[in-house]
Amino acid sequence: MTDNELLLAMSEMLDKKLRAELEPIKKEISEMKVDQTRINIIIENEIRSDVKLLAENYVPAARRYEDAAVKLDSMKSDIELLKKVVTEHSAKIQKIS
Repeated sequence: MTDNELLLAMSEMLDKKLRAELEPIKKEISEMKVDQTRINIIIENEIRSDVKLLAENYVPAARRYEDAAVKLDSMKSDIELLKKVVTEHSAKIQKIS
């Protein structure tokens, strides 16, 4: 056997061994691509629609909360004023009686 034939035989053996070792890695990569595709489909079809629905409900609720907070502050001020007026009137009525 010549040196070239020997080198060619060794090269073929290395190629076969390398292909055999790379095959499981290729299979794992292929499976990962399939998993990634499934994840992308789930995100697109389920999660995005759920997030959109949450946002559609959150924005109006947040606006209602802001409006209610302003009204609540106004009501607190009005109640404090009413308490002072009632206290003053009660004191005046006590003096008259």
